[in-house]
Amino acid sequence: MKQRITRSSMKRASLCAIAVTVALNACSDAGQSTTLPELRPSIRQTVIPGALTFTSFDVPGATSTTAVDIDSSGDVVGRFIGAGQTHGFLRSANGDFTTIDYPGASFTVASTINSEGDIAGWYALAAVPGPLTERHGYLLRQGEFTPIDPPGSKFTNPLGINPRGEVVGRFCTALPCGRTGSGNYHGFLWQNGEATMIDVPGSRETDAWKINPEGQIIGAFRLDGGPNRLFTLKHDDLTMFDLPGGLTVPADDGGINPKGDIVSFYCDVSPCETVVAGSHGFLLERGQLTTIDFPGARGTGALGINARGDVAGAYIDASGKNRGFLLSR
Repeated sequence: MKQRITRSSMKRASLCAIAVTVALNACSDAGQSTTLPELRPSIRQTVIPGALTFTSFDVPGATSTTAVDIDSSGDVVGRFIGAGQTHGFLRSANGDFTTIDYPGASFTVASTINSEGDIAGWYALAAVPGPLTERHGYLLRQGEFTPIDPPGSKFTNPLGINPRGEVVGRFCTALPCGRTGSGNYHGFLWQNGEATMIDVPGSRETDAWKINPEGQIIGAFRLDGGPNRLFTLKHDDLTMFDLPGGLTVPADDGGINPKGDIVSFYCDVSPCETVVAGSHGFLLERGQLTTIDFPGARGTGALGINARGDVAGAYIDASGKNRGFLLSR
C-alpha cells in the first residue's frame, strides 16, 4: 500500500493495514484494512553457507563486536566493547581495523558508511555516562567530525547515510528516552545541515534505519497497542508492511540497498528490539523472504546490505559472545 503524503501532513494522513506480498497491494479505501492473500515463501529457508560465504570477525581485543553497515567496497562499520568502553570501528574490505572515537567521548558508535567513505554515528561525553543518558549524532567526513542533532534532541541515533550525505535515524527530546520500541522516538532526515522529523501517521514511535542512493528510507514504526511494523518512504510516498506469517520485527535497525532489497531480523519471542537468542536475520528481496542464520549461532541480525548484496550484521555464538559477520555473494 502506498500513500502520497508530505512530511508536514504525516500526522493527518490515514493508515491502511497491509502485509507484504510479492507485489504490495494498494489500499482500497483509506483507513480500512484490505483482505490479504497469504504469502508462503519458506520462512525458515536459511541462506546456505555453501552458496554464499560467511565471515566471522572480532575487533582485536574486543569482548563484543557488532557490525551494522557495509558500503559498496565492502568496508564495514560498527561498535565494539574493549576494556569496558564502547568504541566505533571501521573494518576495511581487506580486514584491517580502525578505531573511531569522537573527541572527548566516553562512548562512540559508528553506525553507517556510504560509498564516499563518510561515516555517521553517535557518542556520549565523559560527563554523561550510562547506557540510556544523553547521546548526540555526528558525521565523520575526511577526518573531520560534524555534529548531527535534530532541534531539541537529547538522544540522537544516526543510522543511515547515502552517497549524497543524507542521514536518517531516530531521536528523542526528553530523558530518559528508554530503549527502542518504548514509544519515545521520532525518525529524522538530516540534509544540508537541516533536520526533518519523520513520523508514520498515527504511530507512537518511528525509527528511520537506512537511506539508499535513490532516497528511499527503510524503518520501523509502532501504533498504540500494536506490534512493530515496517515502512519505506521515498519522496513522500509511504508504504507500510509486515513480514509474512506475522513474524515479530524490531524497531532497532536494518538496511536497504539501491535495488530496494531489505535486511533486518525477526524474533521467535517478543519483545524483539535487539539481536538476542532466538533472533534470525532476514533478506526481503523482490517479495521473497529468506532467513539468514549464522551457522551454529544462538541469534543472528542482518543490519546492512550493499549494492552487490553483501550483508553485514551480528550474531551471538554458542558461548553467548556478540560477534560481527559478513555474508558475501
